[in-house]
Amino acid sequence: MKNLNKERGISILGVLVLGVLIILVLSYFNISIKSVVESPIGQENVNYVGGGAKDLWTTYLAKPASYFWKDVLVNIFWKSFISNMERIRDGKPTDFDKAADNLKIQQ
Repeated sequence: MKNLNKERGISILGVLVLGVLIILVLSYFNISIKSVVESPIGQENVNYVGGGAKDLWTTYLAKPASYFWKDVLVNIFWKSFISNMERIRDGKPTDFDKAADNLKIQQ
């Protein structure tokens, strides 16, 4: 019997549909998102949340994100990708071509 993982999160499509539904419900009750956001209280709330998000980024997330971007994505994946693309352009064998020589398939 298959082991089906029933614990799934919401998909991006689900988020979009939920956003459209919220906008439709607000429109039904004649609530203008623009007037709420442009009001002084709305601006104060937006600034408060934005300040908190900025603090969260600078305090906790900037260093791990920078490490992941520079040391993982750029050094491991991007440099290898560029190297292989240059080999393809020059007509030389890529890393995949070199690794295929070591691949042994048993029948």
